[in-house]
Amino acid sequence: MSAALGYVGIGLMGLPMTLRLLAAGHSVTVWNRTRAKIEPALAKGAAEGADAADVARRADIVFLCLTDGDAVEAAVFGANGIAAGGSAGKVLVDFSSIDPERTKIFAARLKAACGMDWVDAPVSGGVPGAEQGTLAIMAGGEDAVVERVRPFVLAMAARFTRMGPIGAGQTTKLCNQVIVGCTMAVIAEAVRLAADAGIDAGRLPEALAGGFADSKPLQLFVPRMVEGRFDPPLGHAYTMLKDLDSVRDLARRTGTPVPYASLAAEAFRLLAARGGDGIDALAIYRLTEKAPL
Repeated sequence: MSAALGYVGIGLMGLPMTLRLLAAGHSVTVWNRTRAKIEPALAKGAAEGADAADVARRADIVFLCLTDGDAVEAAVFGANGIAAGGSAGKVLVDFSSIDPERTKIFAARLKAACGMDWVDAPVSGGVPGAEQGTLAIMAGGEDAVVERVRPFVLAMAARFTRMGPIGAGQTTKLCNQVIVGCTMAVIAEAVRLAADAGIDAGRLPEALAGGFADSKPLQLFVPRMVEGRFDPPLGHAYTMLKDLDSVRDLARRTGTPVPYASLAAEAFRLLAARGGDGIDALAIYRLTEKAPL
């Protein structure tokens, strides 16, 4: 299949995902608020859009990956946004992680504004997954629209699973973040306990491999924690906190107890308060350092 593709939001995730599309031979038009971030994609053959509206005019399918719902709203509905260049028959695939209810509102608003379809498709796997094409992407949207974009998404991901109508992808991502956020906090606690008890915490992945405690996060997170490799970030504390706060909002709406996700959210809130929003989420390990404040 061939289609003109666009990508708006060339950041930690957007750049490697765009590079994979280009490597697969697709034509991609890109735009980002900070122009310098698109230069590596331009060097690999991407075309430059004048603004988000221009990307939507040129592309059949527009991919979007931004930090939060406010950024998505601005890029889609703001001045020279995607809605201004969209039209019936085009599709917006949003890789951002935002509130499911807000996604439903945005999708209906875009359809009314220009006839463009929406697929919510948040991703899991972080920057390494984006670079290696191993992302897991969970989608919400009409079945036919999801199937239309599937071949292009699979140039960037290992799995692309439709979970239901619009909003279902975002809900699934929140379930993912409950597991990932709590896992980060628990692994940090175990690594700190090992270090304080005088054993080589860096060997935990080797020692626990194949057992019930083994996992991809264990193998990936522990070396970065032990070695203090937090730059470039695997993912920002702000992003994890935003998602865990969305989990709690959804939990209130559904009457679902989420005690562990709530504890993890407060740990990431403390991390962001002490280290800034842009600090690596894995630096949660540093919260338990035995050092004076």
